[in-house]
Amino acid sequence: MRPEERAGWERDFPVRYLLLQGEVGEEEGVLWGRCAEAEGLFAPPSPPPRAVLTLRGCPRGSLLARAVAGGAEPVRLLGDGMLSIEPANPSDGGPSRYWDLEDTAVLARWPTPGDPGRVDIVVGTGLGEDDHGSGERLPPGPRFDLWFPSLREDGPSGSCRSVDGLFAPRPQHPTRPVHLIGCEPAEPLRALLRRPLPRAGDPLTLRRLDRHGRTMAGYRLGLHAVAARPSVLGGALIDVTLTDPGHDRPTPAARPVWEVWSDGVPARPGQWARFDAAGRSAWLDLTRTGPYGPGGRSGGTYHLDGEHATDRAGLLLALGEALLGPGANYGTCLDSLADCLNGGPSVVPPFTLVWHRAETARRALAGRVLHHCGGLSYFEKTVDLLREYGVTVVLR
Repeated sequence: MRPEERAGWERDFPVRYLLLQGEVGEEEGVLWGRCAEAEGLFAPPSPPPRAVLTLRGCPRGSLLARAVAGGAEPVRLLGDGMLSIEPANPSDGGPSRYWDLEDTAVLARWPTPGDPGRVDIVVGTGLGEDDHGSGERLPPGPRFDLWFPSLREDGPSGSCRSVDGLFAPRPQHPTRPVHLIGCEPAEPLRALLRRPLPRAGDPLTLRRLDRHGRTMAGYRLGLHAVAARPSVLGGALIDVTLTDPGHDRPTPAARPVWEVWSDGVPARPGQWARFDAAGRSAWLDLTRTGPYGPGGRSGGTYHLDGEHATDRAGLLLALGEALLGPGANYGTCLDSLADCLNGGPSVVPPFTLVWHRAETARRALAGRVLHHCGGLSYFEKTVDLLREYGVTVVLR
């Protein structure tokens, strides 16, 4: 049974959320409950705890080492990035580990003792927890790669032999509960509430529905600690509190965006323009690729209104609306834009794109420089990518 078939009940208020067992992207799943509202779902991301890491044995010739040590003004602020630890030989197996690095700053550097071809680099960073839960176990013969888009967007910026401080104790963030209001529990949830136990199996997702019963968005939730009480909405409904619901939650900027989409897929172009960058990003998350069938269609002339293409999300939203209409996207980043251009259920080259007010995006995105693309701005790279795949782009 599809989510929209589960969205009806005979009450004075609609079903806005479904609790289902299954992955977020799956069309169907085992129903755990239907709910009128979810309070506390929108939450700003908690900043990760700060850590001091020593990157031991970074090759002097790597982009990272050269940026940190070279020139009259060495780079001190690396920004956001990622640390990946994988087996040097993939056939060896073992856990691959990943950590997000936030607001990374270089604190010190010195030659690696006994190895003039390498340097040790000390950084301070917000360290996002590895989600794989493998403790301090690393893969055999680990390879340590560091990714900083500020230095290079299409690959690792450098590597090292080991990392000190990765597993040092750090304080845990307090949890922020989510309250499912007016919940009609199905049998799996009733069983859990009768006897709360650690739950194994497929993940649970909370899916937001529009007034037509279509799934707008879905988020994984943890049910490790739950409590229930009679609902404030009355009747046989209950309110369920998830004490530790997980961290993958929409931000407050998404709330007004969801309110617009709750009436259905937007039919008028440009409704996203009034939102800031965070709101536009949330809008982009709700869009879908389409609406043409496999193979797409080519030819024709399309007009892009560039008045509000003042950031990356705005540029992509304006492009998606020009080619596919409101509520659709033609890529959510440059990589997926290339995928759309390469074929699939969308408009495919050759076609003509007339970009009105192109200078607006050129000026607004002039500071968004892609270093791995020869210093092109995000606007310039987008235009080059369209032309590379056979789109005739007319800038006006």
